[in-house]
Amino acid sequence: MKSPEPLPASPQPTRAPGGSVMQVERHDYVDLAPTDRARAQPMKGFDDIYTDIVDYIVRCTHRIWDERDIGLIYTHYTHNCVLYGTMGALYTREEVVRDTIQRLVTLPERRGMATHVIWNGNDQEGFYTSHLVTGTGRHSQPGMYGPPTGRTFTSRTVADCMIYENRIYREWVVADPLAVLKQLGLDTQAYAAKLAESYFAKGLLAIDIGENRRLIGQYPPEAKADTEIAHTDLERHTLEWMHEVFNKRMFGKIKDVYAPTVQYHGPLMAELYGQASVIHQTLGLVGSVPDAAFMPQHICSVPCEEGGTKVAVRWIMEGHHTGYGLLQELGAPTGKRVQIMGMTHFHYKNGKIVDEWRVYDELSLSMQVKLAQMADRPSAVL
Repeated sequence: MKSPEPLPASPQPTRAPGGSVMQVERHDYVDLAPTDRARAQPMKGFDDIYTDIVDYIVRCTHRIWDERDIGLIYTHYTHNCVLYGTMGALYTREEVVRDTIQRLVTLPERRGMATHVIWNGNDQEGFYTSHLVTGTGRHSQPGMYGPPTGRTFTSRTVADCMIYENRIYREWVVADPLAVLKQLGLDTQAYAAKLAESYFAKGLLAIDIGENRRLIGQYPPEAKADTEIAHTDLERHTLEWMHEVFNKRMFGKIKDVYAPTVQYHGPLMAELYGQASVIHQTLGLVGSVPDAAFMPQHICSVPCEEGGTKVAVRWIMEGHHTGYGLLQELGAPTGKRVQIMGMTHFHYKNGKIVDEWRVYDELSLSMQVKLAQMADRPSAVL
């Protein structure tokens, strides 16, 4: 059996005037929001309080969501910002303000703790950040989840932001609301149906556009991954093996790139161990949407104080719910088209992946299926 090719070497830590850009993993919040730190990298156009891009995204998130200074959105987002979510998109800054208020009304005790910030860019061309947050809180007020249950919850969210001169102008957010609903003891099917009804009432119907272009006619998947979005050898390697696994269905490739002791941090706060668990989770995701095409949208990476490199990938999967798998909320195969927006953070160390954080929104998929079923009603107008 041929031995797997060694992974590309990790890049050296980026240095900038005043020291290194901060990292999140080993540090307390007070260290991530310093009061006496000099700027560690050029930050043209950014408020003086921010010393580097990690400080910016961690501190402004904390100020807006935890300190309740929601009005900072007016100075930290452009008026025409677009926020892409798993339940739809917001197209103005004012919509972001209103959405933030509503979420804080329902879960006023929620705290979002930075887990990673993986980034690239500079102050001349703009920055891109992938911010993994672990949120905890208690459902203590009436709102989008109904009457308060008093229960606590923990869930993961990844927010990818494009930032220029202190303002976010595009953002992608993938949360795990199904994890929250289950921990609150709520009826997840009823909640998904309620969401679908709200979209249906607006005349928004899921339209099946046919083939997803993973397979062109009777040809097999593309032999090689498109790596144009990669910036380093390790990023190219990541896109290549993900193409092998997700598009070519070579799930055995996982054992070549993951450490035997890998820890997998998945949706519904799953904490699993070993290569077999990653294979099962990946096979189960594809199993629910067996014709799905996997399309990476962005990739970036940073060297890690813990050793090795952390890599962030934003991706889309599109296909039809024609199989059984891990997406149990969808039930028996319906044949309906679904789109999965996902975010994955990898930690490479000593040539292997030792941790993976994978976030996608199963509640959104349940809503998409129910909305498509509503469109099948005789009274639906297409």
